Amino acid sequence: MDKKLFAEHLALLRSRYDAILDNCGFDTLNVYSGRPKVQFLDDNNYPFKVNPQFKALVPVTDNPHSWVIYRRGQKPKLLFYRPVDFWHYVPPAPQTFWSDEYEIELLSKPDEAKQFLSADNAAFIGETDGLEGWSLGEANPEQLISRLHWARAYKTPYEMACLRDANRIAVTAHRAAEDAFRSGASEFEINLAYLKAAGQGENRMPYGNIIGLNEHGSILHYTHLSDRRLPEAQLRSFLIDAGADSHGYCADITRSYAYSDGEFADLVEAMDIMQLQLVEQMKAGLPYPDLHRDCHLKIADILQRFGIIAMAAENAVESGLTGTFMPHGLGHFLGLQVHDVGGHQSAPEGGTTPPPADFPFLRTTRTIEAEQVFTIEPGLYFIESLLGDLKESALAGEVHWDKVEALRPFGGVRIEDNVIVHADRVENMTRDCYAES
Repeated sequence: MDKKLFAEHLALLRSRYDAILDNCGFDTLNVYSGRPKVQFLDDNNYPFKVNPQFKALVPVTDNPHSWVIYRRGQKPKLLFYRPVDFWHYVPPAPQTFWSDEYEIELLSKPDEAKQFLSADNAAFIGETDGLEGWSLGEANPEQLISRLHWARAYKTPYEMACLRDANRIAVTAHRAAEDAFRSGASEFEINLAYLKAAGQGENRMPYGNIIGLNEHGSILHYTHLSDRRLPEAQLRSFLIDAGADSHGYCADITRSYAYSDGEFADLVEAMDIMQLQLVEQMKAGLPYPDLHRDCHLKIADILQRFGIIAMAAENAVESGLTGTFMPHGLGHFLGLQVHDVGGHQSAPEGGTTPPPADFPFLRTTRTIEAEQVFTIEPGLYFIESLLGDLKESALAGEVHWDKVEALRPFGGVRIEDNVIVHADRVENMTRDCYAES
C-alpha cells in the first residue's frame, strides 16, 4: 500500500478525531485491540477478532493486548504487544507503510501498557474484561462512539484503495470457486478452492463463507459445507457469498450459477441485469429505503415474467407478497466491518431511524451520500418455511405453485456487488475487478 496515501488518510482521520473529542469533552482516547477469549471448559482460545475501533486507527488486525493512545493534536501512540513466547507466533515490530505515522512502544507483557495509560479527561473504547482496576477513562461513551460511527460512513481514498484490493482478492477466489463447482466439487472442496485462491484462511475471512449447492442456496446464511460430492445428474445450482480482507477492510461478494442452461439460468441472468440497474440508480441524495422499495418492484416484475406470481407488481409489493421471495435488505454499508456501522443512525450525535415496517431487515436507512460504500445484493429465493406460510395465507391464490415447485430445487439467486458512491458517478468495484481478471 502507498505510504503517502496512508499518511493523507491518517491526517484526515486525526482531524475527525480531534473534532469529535473536542465536541465530546475529552482530550485522550484509549483504544484497546482486545484479548483472546478462552473456550468454555477448555484451554484453547477462540479465534481472535480485533476491536474494529482499534483497526480504524491503525491497520493491525491480528495482535491482541495492543493499544492506540490518541491525544488531541498529537501523533498517535501505538502500544504493540510482542511477548517472549515459544508457543505462539510473535509478530515483528512494525516497519511498514504506516509505521512512521505512530510513536511505537513495544510491550513484552500486557500489564506494561499501564504506564502509558491515563484516565485524565480520557475515554476508553473496548472490552473491559481483564482490565479491572486499570486507569482507562470513561468506558465506551455513547455520544463519542456514535460520532465515530457516523464518520466511518465517509471513506478516505486510502480506505477505498483497501476496499478495491479486497475486491480483487475476492473476485480471484470467486472465479476459482466457480471452476470447482463446474468440476463437480463438494461444498467443502469449493470452500478450499476459494481460500487457496484468496490466500487467506478462514479466520481472516470477514465472515464465514456461504457456499450452497442446489436447495442450500435458499438458506441465507448457509455455512454447513457438506463434504459430499453430488453426481453430475444432481448438480443444478450454486450460490456463493464470500469476501476477503485487505488491511482490515472487507469485500462482500455474492454470485449465483446454474449448472446447465434452462429456466433457472435465465432467472440468474434476469437478476444480474436487475442488480446492475439498481447500481446505476444510486446517487447522492437518494434515500436508501427508496432504492430498496424499487428493488422489490423489480423483483415483482421478474416473478411475473417467469410465471411465478399472477399479481401486478405494485400490488405484490404492497401486499407483502414479494417479501416471501426476498426477505432480506437490499444491502448495507461496507468497510472495516462487513455490516459496517451507522446504517440506522439518524445524526452524528446518535439517534436511530428504524427500517420501514414493511422491510424490517433493511440494514441501511440513511440517505446516500458521496464517499459512502455499499453492497447491493438483491435476491430471489424459494425458502421452504416462507413458502409454507404463504401457502396458508390469503395470497396463496396469486402464486403459480407448479412453477414454484419446479424452481424450488435450485434454491435461489443472489447477486452482490460492492460500490463506491462518488459525487459524480458510482464505482462498481466488483464488476471492475471481474473485467480486469
